[in-house]
Order: sequence, then structure tokens, then C-alpha cells
Amino acid sequence: MRKYQVLTVIVLATMLMAGCGKKKQAEDIIVPKVEVAKPQGPIRMQEYKQTKDINWLGRPYQVEVLRVSDDSLRMVKDEYGQQFVDNRITLRILRSDGSTFFNRSFTKAAFENYLDDDYRRTGILEGFVYDKVEGAQMVFAASVCHPQTDEYIPLVVTVSSQGEVGIRRDTEMDTYGNEESQPQGKSTEVD
Repeated sequence: MRKYQVLTVIVLATMLMAGCGKKKQAEDIIVPKVEVAKPQGPIRMQEYKQTKDINWLGRPYQVEVLRVSDDSLRMVKDEYGQQFVDNRITLRILRSDGSTFFNRSFTKAAFENYLDDDYRRTGILEGFVYDKVEGAQMVFAASVCHPQTDEYIPLVVTVSSQGEVGIRRDTEMDTYGNEESQPQGKSTEVD
């Protein structure tokens, strides 16, 4: 009988050791190291021009918006150290005889009162487009953005029939629900 007890103990011990021999699964997740791209030379936005013929206060006008990168402006950096050249946007409003009613260049500095510290420091003037005529004012949509992101502060710029400029933050989401509010015109990107 003692032989059977010893044999049983040996079999149980073997089974116990075989059960403990399984490889334990690690709960650690190994993630490959992500290498952040090294900053390259300063990045510039492509030149942009919009021309639109409109009727304002019963007279024909042509609106021209031109965006160019401007090396004379302070460059901004993103969180990776990549530098971006800020833009200068020129708005010209011409009468039907070709004479100039309005001509002004805008930089981010024109909008600083409507920006928070982050956008003052790391944003660039990105967009400026004709939107619509509203009474005695032409209305334009402008934006200061974090470069190469969808993050921006929307702004409204108005030009009165007296040539006075108004600026405010845009607090309304434009969904282009009606045709009158949808920006129109010929837009071209210049190489």
C-alpha cells in the first residue's frame, strides 16, 4: 500500500510541476516608440487670391483679397518647434471705373484684441474672404489659426460705405443654411 501512496504522491507532484510550468502572460503592453519629425525650415502657406464682383448700394464694385506669406512678421512655433511664416492679407475694393475705394493690409496684429494669449503667441492669420453685403457694410470672414490644424478663432470684418473698418469675434456658426449667407466668388491659389 505504501508503494501506491508514494506513486500517487509522485504523480501528483509531476502534475503540479507541469501545471506551474505554463508561461505567464505579461499584462504589459509594448508600444513602439514614436519618433517626432524634426522641424524643417519655416513653413509658408500658399499664396491665395479671391476676386468677387458685387453690387453694393446700387453700384458695381470688385473685391480683391490677396494673402501672402510675409517674412517681416514674427514667425510662430508649434509644440514641436516647427516654425511658420505669418501672413499679410490685402483687401482692395475697386469702383467700376477702376479707382480704389478701399485698400488696406491686415496682419495678425489687427486682431490681437480678439485673441487669447495662446493665439497671439502661436497663431497665424490664415483666412480672409468676402462673405456678403449687409446694408451699408461689406462683411468679410477672417480667421487666426494654429498652423496645420483645424483650430482657429473666427472673426468678422466689416467695411462701411465710409471706408471705416469694424472687427469682432464671430460667435455664430455658419451652416450655409440659406444661399444669401454662403460666400461666393472666384477663388484662386497662386503658385
